[in-house]
Amino acid sequence: MTASEAVPSVTAYDVRRTLPLRVEAVRQFRRRRTLVAFGILLVLPWVLVVAFKAGGDPGTGGVPGLVDVATSSALNFALFALFVSTGFLLVVAVALFCGDTVASEAGWSSLRYLLAAPVPRGRLLRQKLIVALSYAVVAVVSLPLMSLLAGTVAFGWADVELPTGGTVPVSTALGRMAIIVGYALVSQLVVAALAFLLSVTTDSPLGAVGGAVGLVIVSNILDAVTALGSWRDFLPTHWMYAWMDALQPEITWTGMVKGAAVSTAYAAVLFALAFRRFRGRDIVS
Repeated sequence: MTASEAVPSVTAYDVRRTLPLRVEAVRQFRRRRTLVAFGILLVLPWVLVVAFKAGGDPGTGGVPGLVDVATSSALNFALFALFVSTGFLLVVAVALFCGDTVASEAGWSSLRYLLAAPVPRGRLLRQKLIVALSYAVVAVVSLPLMSLLAGTVAFGWADVELPTGGTVPVSTALGRMAIIVGYALVSQLVVAALAFLLSVTTDSPLGAVGGAVGLVIVSNILDAVTALGSWRDFLPTHWMYAWMDALQPEITWTGMVKGAAVSTAYAAVLFALAFRRFRGRDIVS
């Protein structure tokens, strides 16, 4: 027996093999908050259907809005469901996935064991961020998809009726719907980034999630102060409903472009701060 045969082969350490995305995705999927969040998002459209069926036609009154045409077709219903969820429910879902991912590990005193695996800090944070953002995307997309299903069952397919009058053909409306959902995802980036920054800063998942949701609440309050004038354009939630411009006979892009620019700028800075903060953080839990 030669010396090389006597010594078993040892696989060299490869940083790319540490904490695979598949492993992190399964770990996050098994958490109760993931199942609860998706459960609420998937049940909400059916609750709205029951509410409309029990209450009858929405009727019209005052300024026309999406609620007045919500029962006209499946697409109208999906747009209404997205409208009532954008300002809070989707914010909570995105903040939950991105704010809980690191803070929960620290709260369970398992973060230091992950780093001792050894998983480099940069890779650990990147893998967690990719999975958290992926779940956030699925959460945001699942609501309009389930709303389309519920709306099809309850109200059938037809052209989209605009609140201000007129219709948009189904073929065109589906493209508009994709634009709206895409913009909704971009507008939630600032929420995801702040929740992620707080997640690497605190050991409390509730604090990280609550801090991100609190930002939205404060931003909405400030946005209502008309005395701020053009300064409101820089608030992270000022352009959250700019996707309503896609419901005009001709799409107006100005608001969505400004909103996307503000959201991505805030998100880039907050994500950079999160990686910087975590790189120098003393991990004791």
